[in-house]
Order: sequence, then structure tokens, then C-alpha cells
Amino acid sequence: MIRHLLSGADLDADTATQILDTAAEMAAVAGREVKKLPALRGRTVVNLFYEDSTRTRISFEAAAKRLSADVINFSAKGSSVAKGESLKDTALTLQAMGADAVVVRHPASGAPHRLADWVDGSVVNAGDGTHEHPTQALLDAYTMRSRLGRLAGLSVAVVGDVLHSRVARSNVLLLSTLGAKVTLVGPPTLIPVDIAAALAPGTDVCYDLDAVLPASDVVMMLRVQRERMNDSYFPSAREYARRYGLDGPRMGRLPEHAIVMHPGPMNRGMEITPEVADSPRSTIVEQVANGVSVRMAVLYLLLGGNNR
Repeated sequence: MIRHLLSGADLDADTATQILDTAAEMAAVAGREVKKLPALRGRTVVNLFYEDSTRTRISFEAAAKRLSADVINFSAKGSSVAKGESLKDTALTLQAMGADAVVVRHPASGAPHRLADWVDGSVVNAGDGTHEHPTQALLDAYTMRSRLGRLAGLSVAVVGDVLHSRVARSNVLLLSTLGAKVTLVGPPTLIPVDIAAALAPGTDVCYDLDAVLPASDVVMMLRVQRERMNDSYFPSAREYARRYGLDGPRMGRLPEHAIVMHPGPMNRGMEITPEVADSPRSTIVEQVANGVSVRMAVLYLLLGGNNR
């Protein structure tokens, strides 16, 4: 098992499969009356979040607590960071407190990689800028495997704001490693030139959503990250929804077994309609639940299930 989880590229097929298999075992704990394991008793996990987050921070906190770890939640707001403290000084402070693992979300791409150089414990990337979000890709892969029974050979369409999406990058890397075929779909302005070739050979790019739907086993809708946009990447929200939004008629063009995913939070009515988001084909709520199991597996294997 690896020491840090910083990128989807850190995982080969065997390691990724080990995490998914362990997550399946962790999911069984959720069905018990007492939802805790003693696996990480005496270990300290720090959630170091420089950006606002609900799902990811709570998911990591729940995962660590279910493994009986001590959890410290650190928010940049109201901390010494607001007074100008650097990431390195914060890291050294956490190191002095005996952090065994640091889960970090940061607006700067590459920040978790720097943090890994400064602390002795394991570092888990919970999202860095527009770079990567590997545990989201793992929980997405776990959800696909749970619903469809396999990953190898699946056709996955990742639709929307690829340019600003760390979820898209990690998913392309991980799913390609596990044998799925990924197609990036969106406006030309929101798909970086040569991104497919740079991330994983064999990844396709298409600018026509309707063209890829009939052959897709999975459609993953990405949130349009307007808070990261400084320019007009498309004419209007209505135009984007017309060209790239997933609604009922478009969902009807999917194969009967196909599923719809979204990492959340959703812009309902823009990239996805309520009809689709709340349909039986949607896995959005499952993804949140699966996220806890996957993050339990990651923390367990980094801190308790490997001999390093």
C-alpha cells in the first residue's frame, strides 16, 4: 500500500482494487447497530481544510471516527492562517501535535504534494485547486462497481466543466487504470486542449452530448464551477442547459442499465434536472454513503492495514 494518496495516478490496478474491496467490507459496518471499529484507536487524523466543504469534510470525519481515530478539524477561517501563517508552518504545528494522517483541501494545485514533504504522517488529498480529488474518484468507481458489477469495459461519459474539475481528472486517471473507457463531453471552451492524451491514452473528447448517450453505461455530470470562472465560457445558463444539461428526454436515450452520477453539489436545472437527479437511475445519494466507506478503507490501509 502507498504511503500517501495525492493523485489518481498514485494507484495501480491492484492497489485501487484493494481499496474498493476493503471499502465493501467497511460498508458492512454501516449496517450494524454499533457502527465503529477499533482499527485506528490511538491514531490522530487532522482534517485541514482551506476551502469550504460539506460532503468531503464530514465524510472524512465520519470515516475516521468509525475507525475510532481521534479527529481534529482545522479550518483556515478563524485560524492563524488568517494572520498570514504559511502552509509549511501549519504543517509543522500539526507534526508537533503528532498527526498520523492529514486530510487536506487547498485552493492551490499541488499543495498536498508539498505538505507530504513536510510531515511524517500520511497525507490524503481531499481536493487541490483544479488539479485532483482522488477519493472522489474512488467512491465513484466503487458506486459504478456496486451498481453495474464491473469496471473493466464500461463506457463512462464525464460531462460538463472539465476545465475546472479536479473530479474529472482523477476519474479519468483511475477509471482508465481499472479498464473503463472514458469520454469527456462539454463545450470546447471547458475542455482543455490535449487533456485526454495528457491524462490517459485512449480517452476520447466529444462536444455533442446526444451523440454519446446511447453507448454510455455511466453518465457523470459535473457541476459548473462558476466561482472559478473569470470569463464567459458559454453564452448563458439556459444555453448550457439546452446543449449539455441532462433532462428526462436525454435520460431516455441511455441504455436501460445505465446510471447517472454527480459529485455534488448540484446546480439543479442547469447541468441536471430534478427529474433526473431524483430518478431510480441516479446514484447521487449512494455516492455520499459510499464515500464514507471508501474513505474508511483509505485511512485504514494508510494507517492500520499496511506495515510501513
